[in-house]
Amino acid sequence: MLGEVLTAVVTPFAADGSVDLGRFRALLRHLVANGSDGVVVTGTTGESPTLADGERFALYEAAVDELGGAHTVIAGTGTYATAHSVHLTERAHAIGVDGFLVVTPYYNKPPQRGIVAHVEAIAAVSDRPVVFYDIPSRVVVDAEPATIEALAGIENVRAVKQAKPSLAAARAVVACGLDLYAGDDDLLLPFLEVGGVGGICVHTHVVGPRVQEMVRRFRDGDRDGARALDEELRPAIELLRVQTNPIAIKCALNLLGHEVGGLRLPLVEATPEEEDAVRGCLERLGLLQRAAA
Repeated sequence: MLGEVLTAVVTPFAADGSVDLGRFRALLRHLVANGSDGVVVTGTTGESPTLADGERFALYEAAVDELGGAHTVIAGTGTYATAHSVHLTERAHAIGVDGFLVVTPYYNKPPQRGIVAHVEAIAAVSDRPVVFYDIPSRVVVDAEPATIEALAGIENVRAVKQAKPSLAAARAVVACGLDLYAGDDDLLLPFLEVGGVGGICVHTHVVGPRVQEMVRRFRDGDRDGARALDEELRPAIELLRVQTNPIAIKCALNLLGHEVGGLRLPLVEATPEEEDAVRGCLERLGLLQRAAA
């Protein structure tokens, strides 16, 4: 298992739009000190489609240097092109990451057998764990249960990050012997209840300790306590829904003093109204008061 609570980390940018590795390292230290067992670098939240390969590799190197050995570093190396994904995976392997997140190829709309062939080609270039990312809301194609079963037959495909609310699909992942990670933060507790191991989350940028505590309570058999914490975290879920990810979470981090900078086009900054909505969620979570103190 790669960890129970993993954060899909944002990519900080400097004022000139370049990747800010110093702030990235600082954010990594904050995350692992506040509930995260590890991180996913250059996922959707990390704005991976806008990053050059050299920027990706610099982020992997910084994450491995900062966290290697003590916390898990997973590289988001899946793209819509298999050859490019293989290249990214080979380099990430050489850098020393612990595993790879491979999303269903987007835009291309491959048939189910194409998804399997894509993941198989990527998995073949490393012996380290591959997490398959099933997120039909962004890639259009829904990975079917038979596809998940076929992926489970690939030796180093170890887990699925599922970002769709189907509990039947979640149970099918567990039945195949794969680790199930919640890919939407509001699915964490429901997926734990059907045998999931944890979540690859975004709200853990700001509520990591409480998410870790929720998982601990669930593991200790305190289901009511876990559900109470899940309800307490509702404003964190609402925060993420203010605008397309990672617009809202970057806004929240900046409000809390983490200074992760802006976004790369086609993503844009939060509007004043959106920033007010994010601020309201942070206030309900009690976070702005703690940051001010």
